[in-house]
Amino acid sequence: MELLKQVAQAGVVGCGGAGFPTHAKLGCVVEYLIVNGAECEPLLRTDRWLMRHKAAELVAAAELVAQHVGASRTLIALKETYSQEIAALEQAGASASSRVELFKMKNFYPAGDEQIMVLNITGRTVPPGGIPLDVGAVVTNAATLYSVGQATQGKAFTHKYLTVTGEVVKPVVVYTPIGTSFADCIQAAGGALLADYRVVSGGPLMGRLLTKEQAAQEVVTKTTSGILLIPADCALVKRREVPLRSILRRAKSVCIQCSDCTQLCPRYLSGHPLEPHKIMRKLAYAEDISAILDDEAVRQAQICCECGVCEVLACPMELHPRQVNAFLKGELGRSGVYYQKGLEPHKREEMDWRRVPSKQLAQRLGVGKYYDYHIDRLAELAPDRVTIPLKQHLGAPARAVVEQGQTVTCGQLIGAAPVEGLGANVHASISGVVTGIGDQIMIKGGRS
Repeated sequence: MELLKQVAQAGVVGCGGAGFPTHAKLGCVVEYLIVNGAECEPLLRTDRWLMRHKAAELVAAAELVAQHVGASRTLIALKETYSQEIAALEQAGASASSRVELFKMKNFYPAGDEQIMVLNITGRTVPPGGIPLDVGAVVTNAATLYSVGQATQGKAFTHKYLTVTGEVVKPVVVYTPIGTSFADCIQAAGGALLADYRVVSGGPLMGRLLTKEQAAQEVVTKTTSGILLIPADCALVKRREVPLRSILRRAKSVCIQCSDCTQLCPRYLSGHPLEPHKIMRKLAYAEDISAILDDEAVRQAQICCECGVCEVLACPMELHPRQVNAFLKGELGRSGVYYQKGLEPHKREEMDWRRVPSKQLAQRLGVGKYYDYHIDRLAELAPDRVTIPLKQHLGAPARAVVEQGQTVTCGQLIGAAPVEGLGANVHASISGVVTGIGDQIMIKGGRS
């Protein structure tokens, strides 16, 4: 229990997704501990940098976590093309006489999806609506594991590694205090190469698309995995900026029911009952969306992982099944309909030969030119002010425990997790003076 206490006190949450509090995730006993080093999204390079340069720390942290969760097998899963990362981890494992294994995956998308990874390693499909724990596994990504290791040394989660790439002068991995502005991160990469650009927070397939003006208001959080600058006329932008009304109208009128979206869907191939082409068909005949929310096929939209394969690569009519599913998820949630976890299914035989090359997806999105960037430079930032949100995680927001005008030091608790329920602590990421408190806490460097 000591490890869980240390991780909770440090405020560690999942670094690459929704920000599930890590102390809650690791409160389990499992057969498999899987460290996700496959970095699901094309173009992101953060976990690769950590595996090259912090291999010893990752192996040591994996050993600690494995002991805590009682795992009989501990694996770091990464792509077989990651030759430098494999060499660094193998050397670190040998030096420590570690039992941590490497699992080398093919370079396909979404290799870094935790359910696909669990299936590849264990041969077990996570049930629809379930989690890896249902099949005896727990998954944490490399950046999160590194933060867990830091927590066991008494270090709070105050800084973030992230990739800054795309239309910048010098793509870079940034190490920066949480609450740093996106503008400072972009400047660390030499600034933008274009006057007119868009920003993706995260990766090109599942990240949030922001205008230049919106990005100027964004700050780094515990879950920020990357900052991608792209041209305003990029194919990715054009896809994302199609209005929902047009998406739904075209889904009703243009879908040819070829079923390619289903045949390439990673969830369907893993054995889940998700069939996007059937959802599109039901939508075509619906006069009112609410009339189809009770339909069994439509309710399967809730298990869509929104990876984007269906609309970026599969659909010959350039429709948007993913965004249709995301819309239906929202409608189902508002209607109080929640997915009931099914029995463990089995992967479909064709999964092994229907894998999608990551580079092909990047090219379809118009970001292929950034795919082969080798990013090894680390920029360590020291901003003179930060804006730290009190909610950077799943669950309830933290409660401010400092006052305006108070002097704080880096690592000091400024937001306490709720005593009951899910949440995470928040700490000062720089030393300075609290200049504002609301949904976020602003700190200016220096003393009052």
